[in-house]
Amino acid sequence: MSTFYYVYGPVPSRRMGLSLGISPIPKGHCNYSCIYCQLGRTKKMVNQQIAFFELSSIIGEFKKYLIKDIDFDVITIVGEGEPLLYLGIGNLIRELKKFTDKPIAIITNGALLSIPSIRDDLLEADIVLPSLDAVDKSTFKTINRPHGDISFDNMVEGLIDFSKDFKGQLWIETMIIKGINDNKNFYLRLKDILKKINYERLYLNVPVRPPAESFVLPPSNESLNEAISILGGISIDKLVSEGFYSEIEDDYKAILSIIKRHPMNQFELKTFLEKRNNKDIDNFLKRLSADKNIEVIDYKNYMTYRLK
Repeated sequence: MSTFYYVYGPVPSRRMGLSLGISPIPKGHCNYSCIYCQLGRTKKMVNQQIAFFELSSIIGEFKKYLIKDIDFDVITIVGEGEPLLYLGIGNLIRELKKFTDKPIAIITNGALLSIPSIRDDLLEADIVLPSLDAVDKSTFKTINRPHGDISFDNMVEGLIDFSKDFKGQLWIETMIIKGINDNKNFYLRLKDILKKINYERLYLNVPVRPPAESFVLPPSNESLNEAISILGGISIDKLVSEGFYSEIEDDYKAILSIIKRHPMNQFELKTFLEKRNNKDIDNFLKRLSADKNIEVIDYKNYMTYRLK
């Protein structure tokens, strides 16, 4: 039985189909502590690149995974924190490309794009998905709660500069939160910033999984539709995704591997277990609920499971 530490999934992505995840960052290490983060509050605020794991270990695991010949659409470097904090992110992209012709995507908060060398590292990626949730310093601090060394203006300028040089697809992601940035003034100001960025798609996201802070709520349908109208974005909430998968044979270990990076609700868990012919799903869910390392959250009238 194989247990993978850096590679996981594929997991369903409403933007990219079946996404094989690569996690080069320890859990909870980030330079933001976004109020909407599905992994909870950031446990370790850090804003410098660190070689958290040996590149050879990550690539070795990836090569073992490929032997299984499991179908996926894209390789996504994201994991459990901000992936650009990994020292050697450029080498990781280049090494992955030696063993696959599938597109390499990076999901990032974009803060470190203010550094020219890191922008250069990302040029060989096929898809880069940076976040842009704010239009000024105030909303930036309210929503993203960045590391003290991060400047909103520098973050935006880095994103603009990167977009001028990047030859792949740049997909901007904006999280819309009720009472914070779900208004016409925000949408118009965001539109002005977006005019300076060369991007292919704008995805408008809403909180669909339990956020780090309980006061975070999705906007009304009317407000989301107004955002779509003004910004011309795509609502992620309206996209359809495939189901979860794990190469790990043991059901419990498989689920722990997934929810470490991607929380699952009770319906996703049941579907996942049914596909694996689990005959005792109710007791299995009780076992998960009793596990002291798992956080079970009642959100939107269903239970979501994530690793603490």
